[in-house]
Amino acid sequence: MGPNKDRLSVGIALMLTSALLTCTGQLCWKLSALREPPLLFLLAGFGLYGLGALLMMAAMRFGELSVLHPMLGAGYVLSVLLGALVLEEAITPNKLLGIAAITAGLVCLSGAKEGER
Repeated sequence: MGPNKDRLSVGIALMLTSALLTCTGQLCWKLSALREPPLLFLLAGFGLYGLGALLMMAAMRFGELSVLHPMLGAGYVLSVLLGALVLEEAITPNKLLGIAAITAGLVCLSGAKEGER
């Protein structure tokens, strides 16, 4: 693994962490609409989302936009999982198919060699 691959791995890890934070922030916003006290969830949502945005900006220093930005698609997968775990939403066959497609795309992008992208 060369230095460019190491840098890309850091960028991917930061983007995936960003996706987790922004997705969790959005979940907090949803909870602020459903629960009392809404202000606590609203502020937590802004904090998590803002931290995720800062990590996203930092991650852009470690690789190509065409590889790093699509990693935020992991947030869609996380939102389905968090929706099921926290909000008791159903995971339908169509959602599972979407998760599989997103995951396959992320794996293809993250594993592509420099010349293949």
